[in-house]
Amino acid sequence: MSRSVPRLILIRHGETEWSLNGRHTGRSDIPLTQHGEEHTREMAQVLVGQGKVIDPSNICTVFVSPRVRAHRTFHLTFDHLPTTPSHVITEEVREWDYGDYEGLKPAEIHERNPTWEIWKDGCPGGESTEEMCHRVDTVIDKVKAHHKAWFDKGVGCRDVVIIAHGHFNRCLIARWINFPLRLGTHFNVEPSGVAILSYNHRNLAEPALNGLNLYAPPK
Repeated sequence: MSRSVPRLILIRHGETEWSLNGRHTGRSDIPLTQHGEEHTREMAQVLVGQGKVIDPSNICTVFVSPRVRAHRTFHLTFDHLPTTPSHVITEEVREWDYGDYEGLKPAEIHERNPTWEIWKDGCPGGESTEEMCHRVDTVIDKVKAHHKAWFDKGVGCRDVVIIAHGHFNRCLIARWINFPLRLGTHFNVEPSGVAILSYNHRNLAEPALNGLNLYAPPK
């Protein structure tokens, strides 16, 4: 059996105007800024390619959020390769639905509801914490099914990639390592940053966080 361990590679979309100014961007289709495009291309040149951190020969599939900022990030990440990896565009990896708070900055939300915390209260008119947790857990189950098929039977390839969003990625990291959803608040996920999730001791029962914000833009 190969000594390699399957991985989940989690990429946040590149910078947008709303990510720059702190607006909650869920359903809205906001394009990448020029800087966001440039930095994502740089990230891809450094991390993506044969023998690099993200080796296309190891990728089983890529799940991509339908929002244009995520789909553009997918192409900027992989279009320099001779062959683009197989990918699925799915609402399952969309951003948290912010409902009534879509497009608002935190200060504007707190003017309406001074005690609001997304990790405790969810979003009125959007997704509750329970709904978000269920959606993320469903995605994790699908990823782990790919990993188990490869690890146990050699079916497919070892790595799955998800290109998604800030809150979604923080939620997924928390749930991957069996933490309550609310502990996602402690993970900082930068635009076009890459996280690596895998397993300790080559044991699929021991999910682990291996890396966070690889080649994220400097503050």
